[in-house]
Amino acid sequence: MLAIADRTDPAFARDVLEGLAQQPPAIPARWFYDEAGSALFDDITRLPEYYPTRTEIAILGRSMPAIAAAVGPGRAVVDYGAGSLAKTPLLIEGIAPALYVPVDISGAHLRASAAQLEERFPDLAIEPIEADFTKSFSLPDPVRKLPRLGFFPGSTIGNFVPASAAELLRSFRETLGTGSLLLIGFDRIKDEKRLTQAYDDAAGVTAAFNMNLLARINRELDGTIPLDAFAHEARWNPALSRIEMHLVARRDVDFEVAGSAFHFDEGESIHTENSHKYTPESARMLLLTAGWTPRREWTDEPGDFSLILAEAEPERMAP
Repeated sequence: MLAIADRTDPAFARDVLEGLAQQPPAIPARWFYDEAGSALFDDITRLPEYYPTRTEIAILGRSMPAIAAAVGPGRAVVDYGAGSLAKTPLLIEGIAPALYVPVDISGAHLRASAAQLEERFPDLAIEPIEADFTKSFSLPDPVRKLPRLGFFPGSTIGNFVPASAAELLRSFRETLGTGSLLLIGFDRIKDEKRLTQAYDDAAGVTAAFNMNLLARINRELDGTIPLDAFAHEARWNPALSRIEMHLVARRDVDFEVAGSAFHFDEGESIHTENSHKYTPESARMLLLTAGWTPRREWTDEPGDFSLILAEAEPERMAP
């Protein structure tokens, strides 16, 4: 049998072992996205309960002339998250970029997305980067010669606690450089029932997405987690303005991961994801805190979701 280090990302092993050992237990949401997890998330975006994707697509479609006028043609688009094949083509068709750079931690998903976009846009230069965009990475040389637009749709920023969200946006600024633009999606606070249903759909796709993390641990880290001992749960945390996803122990359970033993009491949970929701003011304040100046904002008619275009202005001395 191959050693674990030879067949999985050592950072995955570290995060899982440290996360299960801490109190309360938690595992970073980025590890959802192996090949199976990425496919399940694509399914989630098409669910009737999951409003963010179709709402953002509608905003992009309706507002693209204004977005294109504000962004201008000929930019290098750095797409953090490999690019939704529903959203990215709208942006490419609308702003006519000179170069498209999808960035994603899942190599298989990244290559599949890039191949489909190459087929659809044969004249567009595409430079995929397999990387964890929450960590520092270098852009290819052709990008540095072009004005840049970061694209971070899907309210993915909501997966990060505020301090980490600000740190991530500062990292985007450092990577993209002064004068760059960022087009970013924010999901807004709304009715609790509607929020929880979006993360606990009737068909159970989100539950399968959450449970796939345990299956991945068993497969890649020699885990012995009995999958029937855990259940998916979505909770609204009003104090922190976020939906939380948990894997809750349905009974007392013992298991091993990479040779380490763990015990969970019935009702104890593994916290697997946050999805923070924003007011218009808190979204703009987050961007400003991270060095991005909001320039334009587009929303749907009810105001459920927003796309903000921000600029990395030169740093100036403040009074």
